[in-house]
Amino acid sequence: MAFLDFNNVRIAGFAAGVPKYVAVNESVASKDYDAADFIATTGVRERRIGNFTTSDLCFEATERLLSDLQWDKAEIGALVFVSQTADYILPATACVLQNRLGLSKECYALDIALGCSGWVYGLSVVAGLLSETGITKALLLAGDAKKRAKSDPDPLFGHAGTVTAIEYNKGASGFKFHVGTDGSGYDAIITPDGGSRNQFTEDSLKLVQCEDGIMRHRLQTLMKGMDVFAFGISVVPKTVKKLLEKHQVDINSIDYFLFHQANKMMNEKIRKKLKLPEEKVPYCMQSFGNTSSASIPLTVVTQIPEIVRASSLHHLACGFGVGLSWATVLFDTDKVVVSDLVEV
Repeated sequence: MAFLDFNNVRIAGFAAGVPKYVAVNESVASKDYDAADFIATTGVRERRIGNFTTSDLCFEATERLLSDLQWDKAEIGALVFVSQTADYILPATACVLQNRLGLSKECYALDIALGCSGWVYGLSVVAGLLSETGITKALLLAGDAKKRAKSDPDPLFGHAGTVTAIEYNKGASGFKFHVGTDGSGYDAIITPDGGSRNQFTEDSLKLVQCEDGIMRHRLQTLMKGMDVFAFGISVVPKTVKKLLEKHQVDINSIDYFLFHQANKMMNEKIRKKLKLPEEKVPYCMQSFGNTSSASIPLTVVTQIPEIVRASSLHHLACGFGVGLSWATVLFDTDKVVVSDLVEV
């Protein structure tokens, strides 16, 4: 079923954690790409990178948000961790975080291995738990950081970990989703080696030139750029329109469109196809790069925090990419807590 609808749940707060170190693309001399051309195309001037795991960044963000919300950790009944960069092959990082955060041993803990669409997919899982199980408070942790093998940093991707606090609230408008998957494009964005299909060998670390001209090995993310671009500009406008039409929502009534921060060229093409005004489509990619499943909540925390803290707003968020998968959600916020950005 492509459409999902959950009532009586609401977002209570957002927080995000990033490394302190700022990598400035303009100052990076590289034989693999021209910095000026890269920035003009992607919009990524700088990123945050560091020697932290995703769970490290999510942990710091969660501690800050729980303090700001004044939530009792004993009341948190679920923790969902969405990432492509888990701490270990096993156990699930959600289990590690349950203990590290000091949550109840009866806390529902789950890892979801998704990337760009992951925050919206994770939101649907948490919303379903809260609306049907009797759990009243939950945490959605999402992001990506340190990769599986050390290498020169990719100039497009940044490190970030986020947390979204969600609670059961009788009468709340909840969340309305449209989701989809096209696994025929599974290899459009892929880390080829290191899993069960292609196990690690010495050849996994041999550098090869990729489509974008950058040298990478098979434990890094390889991307078919034109395939991903065509997918994004085609699928995103369609899923947005389908969700709005399904629920008879006027596109002009949406205060903010929160899109996954893929790159400037793709995101601007999507914005223009939907005829959206610039002021309704905030971007954070210029300062943080593409942060995978962290990008939507990171945009809220860094671009519109004061407005979200002070106002009642209608949002549409859409994550799209690796899988290939996409997920779109309509939701409201009403003067929710937005913690200041945590720099680790």
